[in-house]
Parts: sequence; C-alpha cells; structure tokens
Amino acid sequence: MLLSVTDWVIVVGYLIGMIGLSIYLSRGQKDQKDYYLGGNNTGAFPVAISIMATQCSTNSILGAPAFVAFSVGGGLLWLQYELAVPFAMIFLMIFLLPLFKRLQIISVYAYLEKRFGKETRTLLSIFFQLFRAFAAGVTVYGICIVIEYCTGISFFWSVAALGIVTVIYDSIGGMKAVIYSDVIQMVILYVAILFAIYISLDIVGGYDAAIAAFDSQRLNAIDFSHTGFDGKDFAFWPMLIGGFFLYVAYYGTDQTQVQRQLSTKDVKGTNMSLFLNGVLRFPLVLTYCFLGICIGAYVVTHPEFLSELPLKENQEPNYNLAVPIFVMQQFPIGMIGLFMVGLFSAAMSSLDSIINSLSATTMQDLVKGYFSNNMTTKKEFYLSKVLTVFWGLLISVFAFFVGGISDSIIVSINKISSLANGPILGVFVMGILIKRINNIGAIIGLLGGFATNILLWIFAPQVSWLWWNVTGCLSAIAFGYIASSLTPLPLAVSVKGLVHEGSFASAFSFKGDWGKYYLLLAVYGILMLVLLGAF
Repeated sequence: MLLSVTDWVIVVGYLIGMIGLSIYLSRGQKDQKDYYLGGNNTGAFPVAISIMATQCSTNSILGAPAFVAFSVGGGLLWLQYELAVPFAMIFLMIFLLPLFKRLQIISVYAYLEKRFGKETRTLLSIFFQLFRAFAAGVTVYGICIVIEYCTGISFFWSVAALGIVTVIYDSIGGMKAVIYSDVIQMVILYVAILFAIYISLDIVGGYDAAIAAFDSQRLNAIDFSHTGFDGKDFAFWPMLIGGFFLYVAYYGTDQTQVQRQLSTKDVKGTNMSLFLNGVLRFPLVLTYCFLGICIGAYVVTHPEFLSELPLKENQEPNYNLAVPIFVMQQFPIGMIGLFMVGLFSAAMSSLDSIINSLSATTMQDLVKGYFSNNMTTKKEFYLSKVLTVFWGLLISVFAFFVGGISDSIIVSINKISSLANGPILGVFVMGILIKRINNIGAIIGLLGGFATNILLWIFAPQVSWLWWNVTGCLSAIAFGYIASSLTPLPLAVSVKGLVHEGSFASAFSFKGDWGKYYLLLAVYGILMLVLLGAF
C-alpha cells in the first residue's frame, strides 16, 4: 500500500510544522524550570488534553477497536476500566498533586528524598527510567511496523522519521512543545477517528444497521459474573477497584504524567487539569471503542476483509491492523494522509512526554544529586537538552532490537505495569499518610510489594493482573509498616509539611470551592456506570 503525493505532502508538512512550533515555543527559555515545566504558566486545558493524548497511544487507537471487534472475551467490557478514572482524580486532587505542587519539585521522586532520603528517591527513579525506556522502544517498534506496512517505506526510515522529528521538537521546545504539540495531535487524531466512523457507518447503512450487524454479546459493557479470581480478567470489580489503584499510581506517581500537571501556574491549575481529564477522557475512549463496533459491523457485511489482514506467527489474522487497512482502502486521497498523521501523532504524543520525563529524572535525580556540584544554571539547561537527545536516540535505537520479542511484550506490557504500579503507589501513600514510616520501611515495602505480585503471577495465575495494582500497594504498606516498627530509627529528615497530619474528615472539608468539583466527578462516575449498564 502506497500513499499518494498529496498524502505525503500532508505527512511531511505536519512533521516540519512540529519542528517549527517547537522553535517558536522555545523563545525565552533560560533554565530547567522553563524547559521541564514550561515556565509554570501553562493553562489547565492544554495540560489536560496533553495528558489524554499520551494515554491515547497507537496501542489504544489500534488495539482497543480490535479488542472490541475481534478479541476472544472482548467487546465493550473495556469501558469498565474508565469507571475508576473520576474517583482516582478526586484522590489525586486531595492528597497528592497539591502537595507536589506546593513543594515546587520537577521530579516527582524528589518528594521521596524529602520524605525518606536519597536512597529511596534514587531507587524509584532508576526503576522508572529503565522501565519507561524499554516500554518506549516497544511503542516505537509497534507503530513503525504499522507505518511500514501501510506506506511501503522501510522500518528503518519509519523509526528515523518518528524518532528524529520527536527528538528535535522535544529537545528544542521542552515541556511547552510537548504539551502544545499534544493538543494539536489530539485534535488531528480525534478528527481521523470520527471520519473513520463516518465512512464505516456510511458503508454498512448507518448507526442502526451497524448495531444490528454487530455481535450483540460484545455490546455488553458490564460484567458482574466474575470477580477476577477465577481466571477472568475483564470483569467489573477488578477493573473498577484495580483500575482505581492503577490510575492513582499512573497519574500521581509516574513522572510522564506528574511533570505536566506541575507545569501549571498554581494548585488551582493542576487540580483543574485533573478534573478536565476525569471528565473528557471517557468520551474519547468511548469514541474509539465505537470505532471497533463500526469495524466489526463492516467485517460482518464484508467478510472478505479478514482475508486481507496479514497473519501473525500463529497464523491468526493481525486484528490490530484492521483499522489502518480499512483506512487505506476506504479513505479518499488527503484523508489517508490525515490518518497517517494521526498515527504519527498518537506515537509522538506518547514518546515526547517519555523522553522529556526521562531527561528530567536523569538530570534531577542522578546528575544534580550525585555529580552536579558547581554546575551553572546555563550548563544545567544545556545538559538537560543533551539528555533529551540522548534518551530519544537510545529509545529509537532500542526499537531495532525488540522485533523478536515484541509480540509477547506488547501483550504483557499492562501486566508488567501492574506489577510495578501498586508497590510504587504504596511507597508514596506511606510517605503522605503514615508519619512513622522510615527509609528502611519504604524500601522494604517497595520490595515486598513487588515480591507479592510476582508470587501471584507465578503461583496464582487465576488472579486477574488487574488486582495486582491493589495487592502490590496494600502489601507494600503492610511490609513498610512492619519494617518501620521493627527498626525504630529516627527519621532521616523532618516530615513537617510532607505528611498529611489531619483526619480524613479534615481532608474532605473542601478548601476553597473544590468540593463541588469532587461531587461532580463522583456523580459523573455514577452516570458512566448507569450508561454502561444500559448497553
């Protein structure tokens, strides 16, 4: 499949435009605060859209419709995952992000040094850097395989185009380029999804015809029949409760997300970005899941389409390519280019934030913590840009070495994330809510949480991996509390201002006018449940 000249002009013009935007946004950069936090003057709305763009990766755009339309045990059950988002935002708006914002930190792991000591900060930061770089390499590999198949350009040049352009605009523009390019990319991607829905509905005869043709069992969005302890992963309770812990960990302790939330002017902006994400994310996910219904209906009316999908090693069709192949066949010239820009956008919106956050954690947690004694502000600023280039190039190179193992890793990436999310969240929760936890308790808790999840993975495969987010967090807290009790050492640092010392009642006393936003999110979550129950 080859793109037309018009489509290539659109794709190339977009990539050049991203570089031009970064040059424009880089004006006035002077230090790391400007580079990593956008000068702390970014509005809540662009931050929220940027967060959503990172979540809306190529795996989501290609994988979610495939899950809805084709996967065994799939369908709209994926939407249950979204029910936890509004409630996770409430927790973050009360306990985590206001504290991080008040401390004026760049790396979220700086809180751990203030609370426990340098060892805990370094351990968590190194783990983040290794895991995120690995996952990013797989992401680059996955999208470039799709680009190669759809456009005919080689895998090498696909990686080069994606990696080099992202590195250039990221290293020049910093966090501002990440956020505002993500906003543009989100708009383009959403337009492409809507157009794909329009084309597919037109072919199958409209909305009613699409629903009638689609497998009715796959339209069920709620499953109360399983608990997640019987080998069934996608059930209501593990997706709601496990999803809550996962989203609190991801949005509250992962540098790729926290760094953007800290780029706002004040706590109000940070909390508002979380509120907007809690409200806007569900319509986005619902849209690309509905695209899965449209593609599934199209296959029912055009069964020969499945034979055109390339086969995987197990000789089953690669359903993840269903959407791009449909686009290449059915979109007019120009709109194909727009969709390819959408694929680039989905990958770049994930990659740019990862590269920037890897640079930030390396600079803040390692270089400044251990090597930067007399470095000037100007040298730190330029070294930050060098580290951005380093991580971007390393991830791009890494993409060439995951081909033989990527199929299993892409499937397992959510499981691996769940192994880590719970224990990491447990360390932060201990630090913020339990005053007596010391440095030894934090480290023991982290390791104990990991060990618990690994044992569940090996010896209790019937337990859904979604529960690992819960078991990892709770076991980390339990191990950390016991270890701190058995080692009554003096705290390494003063905990004043680092621990929530009031009661939960005081936490919900609603400073300012945030009470109504918490209530709106809670009601919104309940309405989402009612809506999904009606499917």
